[in-house]
Amino acid sequence: MLFDYDSELVRYHERLRQALEIRPGDRVLDIGCGTGQTTRDAARAASPGAVLGIDVSGPMLARARRLAEREGLRNTDFVQADAQTHAFPSEEFSLAMSRFGTMFFADPALAFANIGRALRPGARLVQLVWQAAGLQDWQAAIRAALSPGRPPSPPVPRADDAFALADPHVVTDTLTTAGFTAVDIVDVREPVYYGPDTERALAGVLQLRMAKRWLTELDPPSAERALDRLRVTLDAHDTGDGVWFDSRAWLVTAHRR
Repeated sequence: MLFDYDSELVRYHERLRQALEIRPGDRVLDIGCGTGQTTRDAARAASPGAVLGIDVSGPMLARARRLAEREGLRNTDFVQADAQTHAFPSEEFSLAMSRFGTMFFADPALAFANIGRALRPGARLVQLVWQAAGLQDWQAAIRAALSPGRPPSPPVPRADDAFALADPHVVTDTLTTAGFTAVDIVDVREPVYYGPDTERALAGVLQLRMAKRWLTELDPPSAERALDRLRVTLDAHDTGDGVWFDSRAWLVTAHRR
């Protein structure tokens, strides 16, 4: 079962869509496209242009292809690869975009340089990335339920670090080194959605890598108590219109030199 990032990020999806300003005829690169919601929306806006979605997850891309076919979108394509190293056509795209799909590169400077080579001179890169973990209500609340009072876990590998681009100075330096200019970083605050009720939100949260990692550190009785605490936490965040947590992100735009 795949985690439903499209539902989780529904508020951010609209913020990104507005910032992209896709024009008919654009050729768009969607980095970390997941199950392709961003790719399909971009394809409709860019027609008669085209969109390429890239992701490392085979199961997510399989769903992305099925949904694009079901919606009759013939101007989409998907490739399973790492955008850090994939051999993109040179200067092919007029826009690159990502909805929380660029934080996991082993070498961000190398990755953004590779993406930059795929962009036409002056083309925009527009991406959403998480701000620091300590500013995320969802991360703090879930951790407090599943791992209370424990010392911080050892640093996770960069490939698992959702907050690798949380420092705006690092982001600016990385993009500048990679050949981008006019870097602009805007504070965006939207709630994230985990389900219509506590039990379905619990099922969703338990698909997250961080939740799985914290639970594996517990013995069975402690894990049961942690799950009970998590239910209480999720119930406290049930607004009557679903389970929502506050969050903060950066909307980052830059231009290829």
